[in-house]
Amino acid sequence: MSLTELELPGFRFHPTEEELINFYLKRIINDDKIDSNTIGFLNIYLYDPWELPGMARIGEREWYFFVPISRKHGPKGRPNRTTRNGFWKATGSDRQIRSSLEPKKAIGLKKTLVFYGGRAPKGTRTDWVMNEYRLPHGHKDHDIVLCKVYRKATSFKVLEERAMIEEDAAKTSLASAPHDESQDMVVSLESSSSKNDMYFKSCEEENHELLGSNAFVEPPKFSIDSLSSPLWSTGQDLWTLFSLS
Repeated sequence: MSLTELELPGFRFHPTEEELINFYLKRIINDDKIDSNTIGFLNIYLYDPWELPGMARIGEREWYFFVPISRKHGPKGRPNRTTRNGFWKATGSDRQIRSSLEPKKAIGLKKTLVFYGGRAPKGTRTDWVMNEYRLPHGHKDHDIVLCKVYRKATSFKVLEERAMIEEDAAKTSLASAPHDESQDMVVSLESSSSKNDMYFKSCEEENHELLGSNAFVEPPKFSIDSLSSPLWSTGQDLWTLFSLS
């Protein structure tokens, strides 16, 4: 039964590079028995990196696989590291892994690769990283490697730069959007109406405070101009008619 089937409380799989090479990779290549079934075989190049966590037998932030290497143009060709939506690209030269007991003895080699979206030679760099471990030259099988896949932690500076770029893009999009003048007119009228309502309400409250709730409202004053009103002329003619009768 594997460690994943036992589901040991608190168990974390964090082997050192020396343990990965000596205990796991070397035993697989030499057909030695491994009691645990923690690392499985998978051709990871048939999948994109974000699909791999669900295919690993164990792992939270790092996922391990034994990978058979497929090569281009025959057994001596270059390894084919192309996936459906991108490719893995090596960064720098291979690094030797040395024994902790014999520092001068190289027990394996480590190659670091980064996943790029798109097709080679162009592509978009991602934060998916892979460490590929293999035995030194001279061993019987170099077509089986042990791969550790993980996502590189994004620094706060990079996150801040991304946020600034997204903010600038949003501002540019807003500035290029078509301007609706009718909407501005409606907003302007609503604002003006609101200001007028507030002004009249303020005047009413001020008059109420000055006059009091039982204040006498003075009737309209009589003026000579009112004599020229048609209503006044009609009333005068009716009075004359009643007087004659």
